[in-house]
Amino acid sequence: MIKLLLLLLSGAKLGKIAISAGSMLLSLVIYGSIFGWAYGVGLIVMIFVHEMGHYLAARQRGLEVGLPAFIPFVGAWIQLKDKLPNAETEAYVGIAGPAVGSAAAFLCYFWAQYYHDNAMLAVAYAGFMINLFNLLPISPLDGGRITTVLSPKIWIVGVPLLIGLFVINPSPILIIVGLLALPKAWAAWRGRLEESPDYWQVSASERLQYGAAYIVLIMGLGFMSYRVHGMLSGVSS
Repeated sequence: MIKLLLLLLSGAKLGKIAISAGSMLLSLVIYGSIFGWAYGVGLIVMIFVHEMGHYLAARQRGLEVGLPAFIPFVGAWIQLKDKLPNAETEAYVGIAGPAVGSAAAFLCYFWAQYYHDNAMLAVAYAGFMINLFNLLPISPLDGGRITTVLSPKIWIVGVPLLIGLFVINPSPILIIVGLLALPKAWAAWRGRLEESPDYWQVSASERLQYGAAYIVLIMGLGFMSYRVHGMLSGVSS
């Protein structure tokens, strides 16, 4: 009986790995066939590294979490199986993805500069933009999770930013994010979130640390996105 149970558990783990790997492979085939295989692989790696930042941070805090699952043209996500205990933990897990993802994008950028590799430069740009977009201060994006340590009412600021992005570049992804974000932003503004008051208790030093890191990430990614976009425009012209 014990051997059978262990076999079933190992089969379940293998099934989860297969789902993660299969969804990644499907996304790779779609991206590669549309954008070229070099860029497709790079894009998948950028998304995977971002999600693994969340995964490792969650595991570090003792949370049970699933492997990344991919959806083509939407991105990927990890499923937290444990409830987050407080806003600081939510911010810690939230900021880990953009932090690790930004580091990977910078590595691609330096590679592209050193080897004069325009394909890698395009991958770096994708990495900068993916992580910058995720820093919008609105739940369920990473920026919304990070700003929980400051005030969930900041989420309402993300609404006009999201609308502005949609006006500039209409996308179904932005509609999906908006449908998920607007109810939570409205609830936060009215002070009717489900979490208990203890959930939001964060020290002043923690607010300062996360707030500073959040601003630095936004400024750095914004600058690099603008810089690399100009470099790519010069290549294509």
